Amino acid sequence: MSNDSPMEALRHELLSDVAEHTTLILKQHGIDTDVADQAGCSISNHLAEHWGGQVVSIPKNYLYKLSQRDQVIYEEFNGTNHSALSRKYDVSVRAIYKIITRVRKREVDKRQIQMF
Repeated sequence: MSNDSPMEALRHELLSDVAEHTTLILKQHGIDTDVADQAGCSISNHLAEHWGGQVVSIPKNYLYKLSQRDQVIYEEFNGTNHSALSRKYDVSVRAIYKIITRVRKREVDKRQIQMF
């Protein structure tokens, strides 16, 4: 039985998962198993050394994923295909209008110089 606190166990699980996933991805890309293992361990060590002691909350990226989807919808929008997009992305036509408006504003804001 381990004497690790729940937080220590969680940290160990996180770093182990990073190492294992890195190894898996590298092996899928044709990297030798030994090299992939070394890279996975190196990345986990880097995280522990450079981020150790910090309190970090890792978001589930829900808003980022929505933002990506919204950008794709905006790029597919041709000015008249609200209904087709609403069916394709399983949202209401009103939601498509709101998405187009929101992304268009974001695009304009990126290009426009802020005065204040």
